Amino acid sequence: MTHTARRIGRSLALVLPVVLVLSGTLAVTMVPWADDSPSQILTASSAEQVSVPKKQLAAQDVLRDKLLGELQQGQTPGVVLTHLQQEVNKRPSLAVHCVGIAEALGRAAVRAYGPTKAQSFARPVCDTSYATGVASVG
Repeated sequence: MTHTARRIGRSLALVLPVVLVLSGTLAVTMVPWADDSPSQILTASSAEQVSVPKKQLAAQDVLRDKLLGELQQGQTPGVVLTHLQQEVNKRPSLAVHCVGIAEALGRAAVRAYGPTKAQSFARPVCDTSYATGVASVG
């Protein structure tokens, strides 16, 4: 009799975990609070809408965007170049990026004023980078 009981015990030891896992899985999927409506299912497309902290822009990118915004709001390129020079004087670490910013301002000035008028605003800010930006478009 002990041999039969041992055999039944071994069989249960192998089969019981499988049965428990399957019954647990079925129980979880069949509970009434498991709403299958589209509003309750998190998909890859809705996961993109989850708020994620935005990557902060580097100081030079913030400055470039600010100065380009000034141009779009009607400031003359001469005034904006003066602001660029003032910012570089205040924060010398921006001097490395001055050339790129001045070129971007030159390209934006050509779009706003045309090449001839844009060139008339040239200043010796960041060497001749503004003029290089104007010439690259015009």
